[in-house]
Amino acid sequence: MSDTDRQYDLVVWGATGVAGSLVATYLTEQYSPDTLSLALGGRNAERLKALVSDLTRQSEWSEIPIVLGDATDPESLREIAHSTRVVCTTVGPYTTYGTPLVEACVETETDYCDLTGEVTWVREMIDRYHEPAVDADTRIVHSCGFDSVPADLGTLLVQSDAADTFDTTCDMVRIYAESARGGVSGGTLASMVEQFEAASTDPLARQTLRHPYSLAPPGERSGIDPGTQRRPRKDGLRKAWTAPSPMAPVNERVVRRSNALLGYPWGREFRCTEVIPTGPGLKGAAGASLITGGLGLFIAAMSIGPVRSAISEYVFPEPGEGPTAEQVKKGHFTVRVLGRGTTRDGPFTVEAEFGADWDPGYGATARMLGESAMCLVEDDTNSPLDGGVLTPASAIGDPLVDRLRDVGFTATVGRATEN
Repeated sequence: MSDTDRQYDLVVWGATGVAGSLVATYLTEQYSPDTLSLALGGRNAERLKALVSDLTRQSEWSEIPIVLGDATDPESLREIAHSTRVVCTTVGPYTTYGTPLVEACVETETDYCDLTGEVTWVREMIDRYHEPAVDADTRIVHSCGFDSVPADLGTLLVQSDAADTFDTTCDMVRIYAESARGGVSGGTLASMVEQFEAASTDPLARQTLRHPYSLAPPGERSGIDPGTQRRPRKDGLRKAWTAPSPMAPVNERVVRRSNALLGYPWGREFRCTEVIPTGPGLKGAAGASLITGGLGLFIAAMSIGPVRSAISEYVFPEPGEGPTAEQVKKGHFTVRVLGRGTTRDGPFTVEAEFGADWDPGYGATARMLGESAMCLVEDDTNSPLDGGVLTPASAIGDPLVDRLRDVGFTATVGRATEN
């Protein structure tokens, strides 16, 4: 089936959820019906109709088609995938609801993107569907939100600049989650619970969460990178203290997979670490210790089944609940990436900054995921790969950086001041 036979350019699946409605709102504000054939998908017709009514009142769109299906009904998902060139999905937890849609997209040769941070599920998709997706020239692009666009594209910016400026790449990159303000939805927390549930019962899931190369291609899941930082540490690049980042288990593995999929342009001994900087001196050390201790207690609590169940039921918000519109607007984030390499003249450091003045998990993620989908729709990519289970950097690359700059993101790169 050729793309010209598809009814739609893009279906936003899960459009009535917190993240899905933000993506739908963004797309109808940013694009016109003259340039994009858009449909909104889900299982509840009345909620979809209400969303369409709101969107058509607030934009130049006079009508937006809806498509109905069920995340647990493979046949309905195949029909939806068959009708469109690209599916953009926000329906999680992906461990529970994501696999049938990926399978449907591979079977119908429909490009796909999501915002998952569920490492164990991504590993399963790699093992089951990467080769079929390659054969079908179908792009399955995971982690197109705050997990893991800033880290993945920030690393790409640093490495591209190093190659252009110094004729070599950085053998190590450190990602600093410098600042972030925003809310968390029940759906995001439910995905987190799924990760701990999987690790408690499945040895492969536990190994996936522990092994730094668990998302690399089969046969290449080894290397020199020790993996996620687990203790407070004095940082050699910034002369400041750092703490472990809760997003490191996702982002580091995504970046390593990008390097592998692109054919190791950054070398097979490339190392990547994500941390939270807390500053110099005793205050920085205390801050790093406090964050490390709090993160450790949370992980310990979530690793105990009855405690995890109680937290999920009595503390976390319900799936479908999320930050208010005011919280989304008042949010912000900044991710800084430093890459260190060496030439004949000595070491050099390249610095990239990636950020936005929106809630990172929702306002910013809606734009990152929406523009990732549009890159696939318009084939606006800089990639040697036509298909497979891919990452933002390996599937799309620089065009996504350019699009995000155009809609208000900071994405800069240049020579860093040597410490």
